[in-house]
Amino acid sequence: MIDTSTSTRLAAEAVVRRREIRREASRQAGRALGRSLLTFALTLVVVLVLWVGAIELFGISSYVAKGPADVWAYLVTDDDAGEHVALLRDELGVSLVDAFIGFVAGLVVALLAATAFRLSKGVEHALMPVAMLLRSVPLIALAPLIILVFGRDVTTVAVVAGIVVLFPALVNIVFGLHSASAQMLDVVTVYGGNRWTTLRKVALPASAPSFFAAVRISVPGALTGALLVEWLATGDGIGSTIQTAYSQVQFSLVWSAVVVVTAVSLVLYNAVQVVETIVLSRMGMTSHQGS
Repeated sequence: MIDTSTSTRLAAEAVVRRREIRREASRQAGRALGRSLLTFALTLVVVLVLWVGAIELFGISSYVAKGPADVWAYLVTDDDAGEHVALLRDELGVSLVDAFIGFVAGLVVALLAATAFRLSKGVEHALMPVAMLLRSVPLIALAPLIILVFGRDVTTVAVVAGIVVLFPALVNIVFGLHSASAQMLDVVTVYGGNRWTTLRKVALPASAPSFFAAVRISVPGALTGALLVEWLATGDGIGSTIQTAYSQVQFSLVWSAVVVVTAVSLVLYNAVQVVETIVLSRMGMTSHQGS
Protein backbone atom coordinates (compact mmCIF):
# COMPACT_ATOMS: atom_id res chain seq x y z
CA MET A 1 0.00 0.00 0.00
CA ILE A 2 1.07 3.59 -0.56
CA ASP A 3 1.89 5.33 2.71
CA THR A 4 0.62 8.77 3.70
CA SER A 5 3.84 10.62 2.82
CA THR A 6 3.88 9.15 -0.67
CA SER A 7 0.24 10.06 -1.19
CA THR A 8 0.92 13.60 -0.04
CA ARG A 9 3.91 13.89 -2.36
CA LEU A 10 1.93 12.62 -5.33
CA ALA A 11 -0.90 15.03 -4.55
CA ALA A 12 1.56 17.92 -4.32
CA GLU A 13 3.14 16.95 -7.63
CA ALA A 14 -0.29 16.80 -9.24
CA VAL A 15 -1.09 20.31 -7.96
CA VAL A 16 2.22 21.62 -9.30
CA ARG A 17 1.58 19.95 -12.64
CA ARG A 18 -1.88 21.50 -12.90
CA ARG A 19 -0.42 24.93 -12.15
CA GLU A 20 2.22 24.41 -14.84
CA ILE A 21 -0.47 23.44 -17.32
CA ARG A 22 -2.50 26.54 -16.46
CA ARG A 23 0.55 28.78 -16.80
CA GLU A 24 1.43 27.20 -20.14
CA ALA A 25 -2.16 27.65 -21.30
CA SER A 26 -2.01 31.32 -20.31
CA ARG A 27 1.26 31.76 -22.22
CA GLN A 28 -0.24 30.00 -25.23
CA ALA A 29 -3.28 32.28 -25.08
CA GLY A 30 -1.07 35.35 -24.90
CA ARG A 31 1.00 34.20 -27.86
CA ALA A 32 -2.15 33.34 -29.81
CA LEU A 33 -3.58 36.80 -29.15
CA GLY A 34 -0.33 38.40 -30.23
CA ARG A 35 -0.18 36.31 -33.39
CA SER A 36 -3.81 37.11 -34.18
CA LEU A 37 -3.27 40.84 -33.75
CA LEU A 38 -0.11 40.72 -35.87
CA THR A 39 -1.86 38.67 -38.56
CA PHE A 40 -4.81 41.07 -38.53
CA ALA A 41 -2.51 44.09 -38.86
CA LEU A 42 -0.48 42.52 -41.69
CA THR A 43 -3.64 41.44 -43.49
CA LEU A 44 -5.03 44.96 -43.18
CA VAL A 45 -1.85 46.44 -44.64
CA VAL A 46 -1.80 43.96 -47.54
CA VAL A 47 -5.48 44.58 -48.32
CA LEU A 48 -5.00 48.35 -48.29
CA VAL A 49 -1.98 48.14 -50.58
CA LEU A 50 -3.77 45.83 -53.02
CA TRP A 51 -6.90 47.96 -52.85
CA VAL A 52 -5.15 51.23 -53.71
CA GLY A 53 -2.77 49.53 -56.15
CA ALA A 54 -5.60 47.88 -58.12
CA ILE A 55 -7.46 51.17 -58.49
CA GLU A 56 -4.33 52.95 -59.71
CA LEU A 57 -3.09 50.10 -61.89
CA PHE A 58 -6.33 49.59 -63.77
CA GLY A 59 -7.20 53.31 -63.86
CA ILE A 60 -10.70 52.78 -62.50
CA SER A 61 -12.82 55.91 -62.34
CA SER A 62 -13.08 57.48 -58.89
CA TYR A 63 -16.82 57.70 -59.47
CA VAL A 64 -17.06 53.91 -59.31
CA ALA A 65 -14.02 52.84 -57.31
CA LYS A 66 -13.69 54.21 -53.80
CA GLY A 67 -10.40 54.09 -51.95
CA PRO A 68 -9.68 53.84 -48.22
CA ALA A 69 -9.82 57.63 -47.84
CA ASP A 70 -13.27 57.73 -49.44
CA VAL A 71 -14.59 55.00 -47.14
CA TRP A 72 -13.06 56.72 -44.11
CA ALA A 73 -14.76 59.97 -45.08
CA TYR A 74 -18.09 58.21 -45.67
CA LEU A 75 -18.02 56.52 -42.25
CA VAL A 76 -16.17 59.05 -40.10
CA THR A 77 -15.66 62.60 -41.34
CA ASP A 78 -18.63 63.40 -43.57
CA ASP A 79 -21.50 65.42 -42.16
CA ASP A 80 -23.82 62.43 -42.60
CA ALA A 81 -21.30 59.90 -41.29
CA GLY A 82 -23.40 59.18 -38.20
CA GLU A 83 -26.38 58.20 -40.33
CA HIS A 84 -24.18 56.04 -42.56
CA VAL A 85 -22.71 54.21 -39.58
CA ALA A 86 -26.15 53.70 -38.02
CA LEU A 87 -27.48 52.22 -41.27
CA LEU A 88 -24.58 49.80 -41.63
CA ARG A 89 -24.69 48.88 -37.94
CA ASP A 90 -28.36 47.97 -38.07
CA GLU A 91 -28.03 45.97 -41.30
CA LEU A 92 -24.88 44.27 -40.03
CA GLY A 93 -26.80 43.14 -36.94
CA VAL A 94 -29.37 41.46 -39.19
CA SER A 95 -26.63 39.80 -41.23
CA LEU A 96 -24.82 38.52 -38.14
CA VAL A 97 -28.04 36.93 -36.87
CA ASP A 98 -28.59 35.31 -40.28
CA ALA A 99 -24.96 34.13 -40.32
CA PHE A 100 -25.31 32.69 -36.82
CA ILE A 101 -28.40 30.72 -37.86
CA GLY A 102 -26.60 29.28 -40.87
CA PHE A 103 -23.44 28.63 -38.86
CA VAL A 104 -25.27 26.64 -36.19
CA ALA A 105 -27.41 24.76 -38.71
CA GLY A 106 -24.49 23.80 -40.93
CA LEU A 107 -22.10 22.92 -38.11
CA VAL A 108 -24.66 20.79 -36.23
CA VAL A 109 -25.57 18.84 -39.37
CA ALA A 110 -21.86 18.39 -40.21
CA LEU A 111 -21.11 17.13 -36.70
CA LEU A 112 -24.04 14.70 -36.71
CA ALA A 113 -23.18 13.43 -40.19
CA ALA A 114 -19.49 13.02 -39.32
CA THR A 115 -20.47 11.10 -36.17
CA ALA A 116 -22.70 8.80 -38.22
CA PHE A 117 -19.85 8.26 -40.69
CA ARG A 118 -17.50 7.40 -37.82
CA LEU A 119 -19.92 4.87 -36.36
CA SER A 120 -20.84 3.23 -39.66
CA LYS A 121 -18.59 2.78 -42.69
CA GLY A 122 -21.64 1.83 -44.71
CA VAL A 123 -23.29 5.18 -44.03
CA GLU A 124 -20.09 7.01 -44.93
CA HIS A 125 -19.62 5.11 -48.20
CA ALA A 126 -23.26 5.69 -49.13
CA LEU A 127 -23.62 9.37 -48.23
CA MET A 128 -20.18 10.97 -48.62
CA PRO A 129 -20.22 10.73 -52.46
CA VAL A 130 -23.70 12.27 -52.47
CA ALA A 131 -22.48 15.10 -50.25
CA MET A 132 -19.49 15.76 -52.52
CA LEU A 133 -21.76 15.67 -55.59
CA LEU A 134 -24.06 18.26 -54.06
CA ARG A 135 -21.01 20.33 -53.14
CA SER A 136 -20.02 20.48 -56.80
CA VAL A 137 -23.32 22.15 -57.75
CA PRO A 138 -23.01 25.99 -57.61
CA LEU A 139 -25.10 27.35 -54.78
CA ILE A 140 -26.31 30.19 -56.97
CA ALA A 141 -27.98 27.54 -59.13
CA LEU A 142 -29.59 25.81 -56.14
CA ALA A 143 -30.75 29.01 -54.46
CA PRO A 144 -33.89 29.62 -56.61
CA LEU A 145 -35.05 26.04 -55.95
CA ILE A 146 -34.39 26.41 -52.21
CA ILE A 147 -36.33 29.69 -52.15
CA LEU A 148 -39.20 28.08 -54.07
CA VAL A 149 -39.40 25.20 -51.57
CA PHE A 150 -38.79 27.02 -48.27
CA GLY A 151 -39.99 30.55 -49.04
CA ARG A 152 -38.24 33.78 -48.09
CA ASP A 153 -37.98 33.47 -44.32
CA VAL A 154 -35.57 32.22 -41.70
CA THR A 155 -35.78 28.63 -42.97
CA THR A 156 -34.19 29.65 -46.24
CA VAL A 157 -31.48 31.52 -44.31
CA ALA A 158 -30.69 28.36 -42.36
CA VAL A 159 -30.65 26.17 -45.48
CA VAL A 160 -28.58 28.40 -47.77
CA ALA A 161 -26.08 29.63 -45.18
CA GLY A 162 -25.99 26.16 -43.66
CA ILE A 163 -25.02 24.62 -47.00
CA VAL A 164 -22.08 27.01 -47.29
CA VAL A 165 -20.91 25.90 -43.84
CA LEU A 166 -21.80 22.21 -44.11
CA PHE A 167 -19.40 20.71 -46.63
CA PRO A 168 -16.06 22.22 -45.53
CA ALA A 169 -16.97 21.53 -41.90
CA LEU A 170 -18.01 17.96 -42.71
CA VAL A 171 -14.71 17.15 -44.44
CA ASN A 172 -12.66 18.60 -41.57
CA ILE A 173 -14.62 16.86 -38.81
CA VAL A 174 -14.62 13.50 -40.60
CA PHE A 175 -10.85 13.78 -41.00
CA GLY A 176 -10.50 14.59 -37.30
CA LEU A 177 -12.64 11.67 -36.17
CA HIS A 178 -10.61 9.28 -38.31
CA SER A 179 -7.31 10.64 -36.94
CA ALA A 180 -7.81 9.02 -33.54
CA SER A 181 -4.95 6.80 -32.38
CA ALA A 182 -5.52 3.15 -33.28
CA GLN A 183 -3.72 2.11 -30.09
CA MET A 184 -6.06 4.19 -27.94
CA LEU A 185 -9.07 2.76 -29.72
CA ASP A 186 -7.75 -0.75 -29.08
CA VAL A 187 -7.26 -0.01 -25.37
CA VAL A 188 -10.86 1.16 -24.98
CA THR A 189 -12.12 -1.86 -26.94
CA VAL A 190 -10.07 -4.29 -24.83
CA TYR A 191 -11.64 -2.88 -21.67
CA GLY A 192 -15.13 -3.51 -23.04
CA GLY A 193 -15.86 -0.22 -24.75
CA ASN A 194 -18.30 -0.20 -27.66
CA ARG A 195 -18.42 2.16 -30.65
CA TRP A 196 -20.10 4.91 -28.65
CA THR A 197 -17.48 4.64 -25.92
CA THR A 198 -14.57 4.85 -28.36
CA LEU A 199 -16.26 7.79 -30.05
CA ARG A 200 -16.79 9.66 -26.78
CA LYS A 201 -13.50 8.79 -25.09
CA VAL A 202 -11.06 8.82 -28.02
CA ALA A 203 -12.39 9.98 -31.40
CA LEU A 204 -14.17 13.17 -30.32
CA PRO A 205 -11.28 14.50 -28.18
CA ALA A 206 -8.81 13.63 -30.94
CA SER A 207 -10.90 15.56 -33.47
CA ALA A 208 -10.77 18.82 -31.50
CA PRO A 209 -8.11 20.49 -33.73
CA SER A 210 -10.05 19.56 -36.87
CA PHE A 211 -13.29 20.71 -35.26
CA PHE A 212 -11.83 24.14 -34.51
CA ALA A 213 -10.41 24.29 -38.03
CA ALA A 214 -13.95 23.66 -39.28
CA VAL A 215 -15.28 26.43 -37.05
CA ARG A 216 -12.64 28.87 -38.33
CA ILE A 217 -13.56 28.10 -41.92
CA SER A 218 -17.28 28.20 -41.19
CA VAL A 219 -17.39 31.67 -39.61
CA PRO A 220 -16.62 33.66 -42.79
CA GLY A 221 -18.48 31.03 -44.81
CA ALA A 222 -21.64 31.56 -42.77
CA LEU A 223 -21.42 35.32 -43.30
CA THR A 224 -21.00 34.79 -47.03
CA GLY A 225 -24.04 32.52 -47.08
CA ALA A 226 -26.06 35.07 -45.14
CA LEU A 227 -25.17 37.81 -47.63
CA LEU A 228 -26.19 35.54 -50.50
CA VAL A 229 -29.57 34.65 -49.03
CA GLU A 230 -30.23 38.31 -48.14
CA TRP A 231 -29.43 39.31 -51.69
CA LEU A 232 -31.59 36.62 -53.28
CA ALA A 233 -34.43 36.05 -50.83
CA THR A 234 -35.03 37.98 -47.63
CA GLY A 235 -34.29 41.57 -48.71
CA ASP A 236 -32.71 42.35 -45.33
CA GLY A 237 -29.21 42.84 -44.00
CA ILE A 238 -25.96 43.93 -45.60
CA GLY A 239 -26.52 41.73 -48.65
CA SER A 240 -29.70 43.55 -49.56
CA THR A 241 -28.12 46.91 -48.70
CA ILE A 242 -25.28 46.31 -51.17
CA GLN A 243 -27.71 45.29 -53.90
CA THR A 244 -29.96 48.30 -53.32
CA ALA A 245 -27.04 50.74 -53.08
CA TYR A 246 -25.58 49.40 -56.33
CA SER A 247 -28.88 49.79 -58.18
CA GLN A 248 -29.12 53.37 -56.87
CA VAL A 249 -25.50 54.16 -57.84
CA GLN A 250 -24.49 54.74 -54.19
CA PHE A 251 -20.99 53.41 -54.66
CA SER A 252 -19.63 54.86 -51.42
CA LEU A 253 -22.22 52.83 -49.52
CA VAL A 254 -21.35 49.69 -51.53
CA TRP A 255 -17.64 49.97 -50.78
CA SER A 256 -18.22 50.85 -47.14
CA ALA A 257 -20.51 47.85 -46.66
CA VAL A 258 -17.93 45.52 -48.23
CA VAL A 259 -15.20 46.95 -45.98
CA VAL A 260 -17.34 46.48 -42.86
CA VAL A 261 -18.22 42.87 -43.75
CA THR A 262 -14.59 42.05 -44.51
CA ALA A 263 -13.37 43.58 -41.24
CA VAL A 264 -15.99 41.70 -39.20
CA SER A 265 -15.05 38.42 -40.90
CA LEU A 266 -11.38 38.95 -40.05
CA VAL A 267 -12.16 39.82 -36.44
CA LEU A 268 -14.40 36.77 -35.96
CA TYR A 269 -11.89 34.47 -37.62
CA ASN A 270 -9.09 35.64 -35.35
CA ALA A 271 -11.33 35.48 -32.27
CA VAL A 272 -12.08 31.82 -33.02
CA GLN A 273 -8.35 31.20 -33.46
CA VAL A 274 -7.61 32.64 -30.01
CA VAL A 275 -10.32 30.49 -28.39
CA GLU A 276 -9.00 27.48 -30.28
CA THR A 277 -5.48 27.99 -28.98
CA ILE A 278 -6.66 28.39 -25.38
CA VAL A 279 -8.84 25.26 -25.45
CA LEU A 280 -6.33 23.06 -27.25
CA SER A 281 -3.43 24.18 -25.06
CA ARG A 282 -5.43 23.10 -22.01
CA MET A 283 -5.98 19.75 -23.72
CA GLY A 284 -2.29 19.43 -24.54
CA MET A 285 -2.93 19.63 -28.29
CA THR A 286 -1.93 21.92 -31.14
CA SER A 287 -4.14 23.60 -33.68
CA HIS A 288 -4.29 23.00 -37.44
CA GLN A 289 -3.16 26.47 -38.41
CA GLY A 290 -2.99 25.64 -42.02
CA SER A 291 -6.50 24.21 -42.35
